[in-house]
Formats: sequence, structure tokens, C-alpha cells
Amino acid sequence: MCGIVGYVGETNALYVLIPALQRLEYRGYDSAGIAVIKDGKIKIAKKKGKISQLISYLSEIDFPTYTNIGIGHTRWATHGEPSDNNAHPHLDCTEKITVVHNGIIENFAEIKSELLSRHSFSSETDTEVIAHLIEEE
Repeated sequence: MCGIVGYVGETNALYVLIPALQRLEYRGYDSAGIAVIKDGKIKIAKKKGKISQLISYLSEIDFPTYTNIGIGHTRWATHGEPSDNNAHPHLDCTEKITVVHNGIIENFAEIKSELLSRHSFSSETDTEVIAHLIEEE
């Protein structure tokens, strides 16, 4: 299980995403992450552990304090151990596509091996193959 939230609107997305992830934490407590768009670029923050670790991390890094669009994810690890790299969201090589996912891609190892000659992977998760598959379309 994982928790997924998305927001587009007039309010600061962080004021929506973080409380929503806190409410969804029971669906995945191995890691949490968010992606927002600021000045046309995707910015990602993700951390192993509970939402509180992500919140602390956000205060330590240069992360947009205001944006009106974003996605968030709480992870219950299935493929790949709990780690910062395996936390969602995941990016494609162009850093224009970001993906969160709830479920298991049974044949992800096959797909990943087909993509390895053309793509760089930064995690051990099945989800990351989705971003790279979309990138190829």
C-alpha cells in the first residue's frame, strides 16, 4: 500500500500536500516525498522514514516555499529497500516527468533491463520504469 495525493489550485500546494500526506501516513511509513513545479522545473524532496523526517528535511534544503501544483507519496516498500533513493516521486532522464505509484509491476526487471542501455536509473523500485517508459513515448 502507498498513499498518493495531488494538488492544483490557488492555495500553496505545500499547505495541502503535507497535511494530506500526514493523513495518509498509515498507508506507507517507509518513506515520503513530494514533487512540485516551480518556474517550469520539477523540484523533488523525498526522505526515508515518516512524514516528520520529510518535514525536517524540507526546512534544511532550498525547496520552493510557494507553488500551486504538486504531488506527494507515502511508501510502503515492496521493490527496493526503504531509502531516500527508493522514495517516490521518481523522475525520467529529462527531469520533465515525475511519477508516483501504488502497486506492483510484476515484470519491472524485464522492462528495466530493456531500458538500461538508454536510461539512467537512480532507484531499485519498479515505479521508476514508468517515468522512463513515458519518456520514450
